[in-house]
Amino acid sequence: MLAPVILSGGAGTRLWPLSRELYPKQLLPLVGRHTMLQETVRRLEGLEASAPMVVCNEAHRFLVAEQLRSIDCTPRAIVLEPSGRNTAPAIALAAHAALAADEGDVLLLVLPADHVIRDAVAFRSAVQTASALARDGYLATFGILPSSAEICYGYIRRGAAAAGGYRIAEFVEKPDAARAQGFLDSGDYYWNSGMFLFRARRYLEELERYASDIASVCRNAFASATRDLDFTRIDAHAFDTCRSESIDYAVMEKTAAAVVVPLDAGWSDVGSWASLHAACERDAKGNTLCGDVLVEDTENSYIYSESRLVATVGLRDAIVVETKDAVLVTTHERVQEVKRLVARLKAEGRYEHSLHREVFRPWGSYDSVDNGERFQVKRLVVRPGGVLSLQMHHHRAEHWVVVSGTARITRGDEVFLLEENQSTYIPVGVRHRIENPGRIPLHIIEVQSGSYLGEDDIVRFDDRYGRQGTSS
Repeated sequence: MLAPVILSGGAGTRLWPLSRELYPKQLLPLVGRHTMLQETVRRLEGLEASAPMVVCNEAHRFLVAEQLRSIDCTPRAIVLEPSGRNTAPAIALAAHAALAADEGDVLLLVLPADHVIRDAVAFRSAVQTASALARDGYLATFGILPSSAEICYGYIRRGAAAAGGYRIAEFVEKPDAARAQGFLDSGDYYWNSGMFLFRARRYLEELERYASDIASVCRNAFASATRDLDFTRIDAHAFDTCRSESIDYAVMEKTAAAVVVPLDAGWSDVGSWASLHAACERDAKGNTLCGDVLVEDTENSYIYSESRLVATVGLRDAIVVETKDAVLVTTHERVQEVKRLVARLKAEGRYEHSLHREVFRPWGSYDSVDNGERFQVKRLVVRPGGVLSLQMHHHRAEHWVVVSGTARITRGDEVFLLEENQSTYIPVGVRHRIENPGRIPLHIIEVQSGSYLGEDDIVRFDDRYGRQGTSS
């Protein structure tokens, strides 16, 4: 049985300000109508495989579940990492989860959620080749046929042929330009894709052999895992002692069973704004224009507008990205330095490194449209069937106006309906809840007033999503 494992734990800081810590690039529709996570799932169509398993950050769990639901995908499991520890532990948790669900061994097809693959047919053909190797006990990775001398990717040097693939002679870290050109010219090197296929038990055996501490921690953490709604929650106390390590360092560079299967399928890891621009459709002047954009004498540029008109004149090789609360302007050659900007935002305690102005919750979303001394205005969107927690606030009162849809309101001991253009008032200290009993999204304008308006002024009494505190 082929069991897909989708790794969805990255932060994608190089694609800021679109990608943020709590809404990373794999959850965004960057190269089409579907998000990158959804495209990864859709890429599995045509393979004889079980439903996918997703390993993700706990903070992303409801977003992941909702995105899978919206494409009619019922995952085999959603495994929640209490903290990021890189790919070797994440894959070990997935291997334990797969083995717990099946009596026999399974083949794990490990796919990052943030890759672009244009040729799904070529991808599936490579998976078939790798599956045969995995059944024979090999640990297979996919090597991308290089189309240029890239210095942003790691490389794999192939060795002797092995049944449709090659033994791995060497893993090479990101090279300088001269070495990268030599790799390209030799024909013996592939880009390291970060995708893998192997038997679950075989991977755990090799992890035990070469990184026994990681294997032990993951085994114990999974043994203490609990079920929470649709999620497998890994024991945080046990898992947090695990060291952070990639599968390449922990296993693939050490095992004698590593093989590489060539893949030529229009692959990109979308690791920067420049690589995203290369993966997108471009006009006759090489521009990718998204949203309300007007350009004049602009070439080879990626211009993105989320909330307003963006106009450019005389730009070459530029990146311009506008969101509701941030604007990035850079050049293709400097895109790798965006990560440094995000580190500065985090160090200065600014929210923009982790949150968008519009924040998504399991019931819908809210957008902080205005604020000032002792007041804040939000636009709430509650999806059909969505229910906010039963809660109260110590420091703020709230006024709600229904813009469209129907709201079922709990206010103290009262329960009543509000229709379009109707409103209500929630005093300080009164328990309250909003529900959407209808079939269309519910839009509410919320005006908060009080001495303290922080998101941590919430006391939850009941929550259908099992959330604790204010962070989820």
